[in-house]
Amino acid sequence: MTTQSDFKRLVRGRMQKTGESYTAARARLLSKRAPRASRADAPVPSKAAAVPVDPAAPPPAEFARIAGMADEALKAKTGCTWEKWVWALDQVNAQAWPHKEIATYVHEKYKVTGWWAQAVTVGYERIRGLRERGQRRSGAWEISKSVTVAAPVGKLFRAFSQPGRRREWLDGAKVVVRKATPNKTIRITWEDGSSVEGYFLAKGRSQSQVTVQHTRLASRGAADRMKTFWAERFKELTIHLTPPGA
Repeated sequence: MTTQSDFKRLVRGRMQKTGESYTAARARLLSKRAPRASRADAPVPSKAAAVPVDPAAPPPAEFARIAGMADEALKAKTGCTWEKWVWALDQVNAQAWPHKEIATYVHEKYKVTGWWAQAVTVGYERIRGLRERGQRRSGAWEISKSVTVAAPVGKLFRAFSQPGRRREWLDGAKVVVRKATPNKTIRITWEDGSSVEGYFLAKGRSQSQVTVQHTRLASRGAADRMKTFWAERFKELTIHLTPPGA
């Protein structure tokens, strides 16, 4: 039987040979270890306990923590715990499928609504080591940050969309606005080639919120740095938009 260390050596060997990320190389190797089962043969999730698919697989007790969602919340919306979902998806070798295919399968086979089908898919991918929190299946990283300010949504939007106003709080970052829908969304290319999407929401006449998703980051370190960056910039933005004396 292949040990955990043996399998990791195989993964690293493939990484050196192909240039793939660890998660991509691992997924490719796992896909070769068992033939893909027919979707028609997939069991309903409630029939059996989880079956680990490789020596490095975490125990079922760790599934909820790794997935980032409690069993109780998942079962309330999908009818099954993480242990049962992992078992069902393992039976069809879903770890070898693209993200979209897993989500479509969960939705169509088990009639799980769109958002929860995505939640099951992302959690399963995390449990099976195909991605980490904040990471996409491609290997790229992303972060999300929100802030609510004491200003109308139009004023908040202009702080992002107008270069002069943006420079007052964004600390000289070199960006290119790709697309902007007034008071709703903005898409920005960052100076390192990563991507920023901003989503704006009015919360009354004098209060609004923006949620930033910074995607296509190259590493966990880059994601951690940008999370800190946006937290600091949002503090400056709040000061910048807060009316005097408020």
